[in-house]
Amino acid sequence: MTNEVAVISGKGGTGKTTIAAAFAAIASNIVMADCDVDAPDLHILLQPNMEKTEEFISSKIALIDEGSCTYCNLCQTHCRFDAVDPPDINSISCEGCGVCEYICPERAIMMRDKVSGHIHESSTHFGPMVHAKLLPGEGNSGKLVTEVRKRSVKFAERLGNEMVLIDGSPGIGCPVIATVSGLQLGIVVTEPTLSGIHDLKRVLDLMKQLWVRPAIIINKYDINLDNSRVIERFCLDNSIEILGKLPFDTIMTESMIEGMTLPEYSPKHNLVKSLQRMWKRIENMMRMNP
Repeated sequence: MTNEVAVISGKGGTGKTTIAAAFAAIASNIVMADCDVDAPDLHILLQPNMEKTEEFISSKIALIDEGSCTYCNLCQTHCRFDAVDPPDINSISCEGCGVCEYICPERAIMMRDKVSGHIHESSTHFGPMVHAKLLPGEGNSGKLVTEVRKRSVKFAERLGNEMVLIDGSPGIGCPVIATVSGLQLGIVVTEPTLSGIHDLKRVLDLMKQLWVRPAIIINKYDINLDNSRVIERFCLDNSIEILGKLPFDTIMTESMIEGMTLPEYSPKHNLVKSLQRMWKRIENMMRMNP
């Protein structure tokens, strides 16, 4: 069985992707998956070589046959998205609901497949990677996340790899739900700010509803020690394991500027040693609870 571990966060900017990339550099025998399909950036640090790209089609768009259209304007009247102005369809506004096709007495409107994004299968110097990008304005991010996860697991099974490491989206929306559903373990990266604490609790509530085991990393813990203690007390009261705490250090930014993971950029740094201990603990948790 291939285990899936996701690195997520209640809010953006906590260091989730930086830590996920560091784990990718530390780990072995894994497949990486970037499920932050609305704004993927794991590729910036892992620099994948794209080997296969496919279109992701998950929605429809209306198309009017100008030769058959009688300009009765029923489609325009019934379109709640103001996307129809016969014989034109606004491709940005059209939601693909199909009302115009249904209402047209001349059968002059047809629903056609619409490309909503792209899925990539790539290689990195840390191992295989599956990632995707949703096109601007497109919905169905949850479906794309699900497809990325399915392909990642198939990739791992084909190669005999034991684990899929996922970089998830921030927040608690549809792509996060699709990312954590059925997970063995969800690593939540948080920060000691009021918004960080608030959003940490929200994503933990989501994981509890989906029966996903959480573990916490407090990043930049020393920027507000009082808030870090609040997070630690909350985790203790709710029997949630804290994998570790990472201090603020500009070396994180320096490594990103160089387009490198932290273990590559400074392999002997104390932060790397802390991350190695955390990853060892993650591996042990997966062995104890496969």
